[in-house]
Amino acid sequence: MDTTTKTPPLPPQPTVAEHERTVRGATRPGDRVFLGLARGSGIFLLVIMAAIAVFLTWRAAVAIGKNEGNFLTTFEWNTGGTEPVFGIAVLAYGTIVSSIIAMVLAVPIAVAIALFLTHYAPRRLSGPIAYVIDLLAAVPSIVYGLWGALILVPHMNGLFGWLNDYFRWTGIFSWEEGPARSMLTVGILLAIMILPIITNVSREVFRQVPRMNEEAALALGATRWEVIRMSVLPFGRSGVISASMLGLGRALGETMAVATVLSPDFLIHGSLLDAGGGTFAQNIASKFGEADEFGRDALIASGLVLFVITLLVNGAARMIIARRKEYSGANA
Repeated sequence: MDTTTKTPPLPPQPTVAEHERTVRGATRPGDRVFLGLARGSGIFLLVIMAAIAVFLTWRAAVAIGKNEGNFLTTFEWNTGGTEPVFGIAVLAYGTIVSSIIAMVLAVPIAVAIALFLTHYAPRRLSGPIAYVIDLLAAVPSIVYGLWGALILVPHMNGLFGWLNDYFRWTGIFSWEEGPARSMLTVGILLAIMILPIITNVSREVFRQVPRMNEEAALALGATRWEVIRMSVLPFGRSGVISASMLGLGRALGETMAVATVLSPDFLIHGSLLDAGGGTFAQNIASKFGEADEFGRDALIASGLVLFVITLLVNGAARMIIARRKEYSGANA
């Protein structure tokens, strides 16, 4: 008599597609529909980005092909006549410098405000302050521009004079008593504009810190600042970087506020206090209405450069987040 035990047959293994649907939770019809809509939305977004890139490249190629100057190094913007000459050297310099000034001023202040609202301020005070910050984010840029031109610029002479008296030796803070429509003024205005965005996102990130982490640090005798330094800031670092990139995106593409405050010219000034300069967005806004078809193509070419700069900045931010293990939650 055969007493060997027969092994029951293994159940059929799911296919790769069925396994992916199970992992993603798309085993029911409603889940599959939602998965398809989400995937379609992502693909549609990529198609839009590709269409924008193709359009900008096509129109830019037409203008650059007829340009008599070097598109990257020419300090002039003259798209009229039979020999157009235009370049982006001044625009690239102004856009990058004003954005750096804005980020240097706004990010530390925004993070400090977010920490104050989440870990220091009483609830009856943090609520109204957060509400006011939310309102600042909703103010139109032209209102900021009018405020900057009528209030900020006339009151910058004192700051400019102080910087000239004590830091003129650096070269970047020398001032010749001209109007305060300079890159430093633009950077300060942009910092005020992006401050609410960075503050709001950072505040929400700091609120997500696990309560047990903070309580464990307090139980070990840590002070409130040590809790923030060891538990809150490491947890929220990726969120702060993301918030900063959102603010930088607005600073790079801001148009009306910069056009209202800045005195544009096509010179690169060594001092941040000298009036003049230009940015991509400001140049497009000020010249697009009076430009002919070729002039619009030239402005679109400068817009393509701004588009590429924005993509590079966001790509660099994603690389910074991805290469740190503590940022792994932001990679999804």
